[in-house]
Amino acid sequence: MTPKTPEHSKAIQTDIVLPGDTNSLNNLFGGELLARMDKVASIAAIKHSEQVVVTASVNNVSFGEPVPNGSILTIEAKVSRAFNSSMEVFIDVWKQNKTHLKKFKVNEAIYTFVAVNSQGKTVKVPPIVPQTELEKQRYDAALRRRQLSLVLAGKLSPKEATELKALFD
Repeated sequence: MTPKTPEHSKAIQTDIVLPGDTNSLNNLFGGELLARMDKVASIAAIKHSEQVVVTASVNNVSFGEPVPNGSILTIEAKVSRAFNSSMEVFIDVWKQNKTHLKKFKVNEAIYTFVAVNSQGKTVKVPPIVPQTELEKQRYDAALRRRQLSLVLAGKLSPKEATELKALFD
């Protein structure tokens, strides 16, 4: 399989927050943001794998600050690392005021997707080759996050989690 760059998998969505998307404080519902991030992240995973993908986990979500009604919301997702059939997708979220177009980062999240065939069986995905310093940092950290998840799920012995052991040596 030919390796790909994170830029190849990039997906971006820009939308406006409308009253039906907001809670009683006129800020975007957290669940609405999660759904929007899931959609954009799945597109990134599809572009990388060129396969059908399913959401395997939402590993981390940080709600930095509220996104008020009328805000312009931009969600950018890139595959940060590809494993056998799974892909970690890192998502950055920015908001803008309608009258002042400076972007402010308000959220980030990490989702994991698995590529599957039409019968729902996992399929291999191509490796990813990070290019920028940020992509390299996210790529390296993805292995530590994966090992931690596998240890917590009982699928990997702590002794085998070499990336995690290196943090404490």
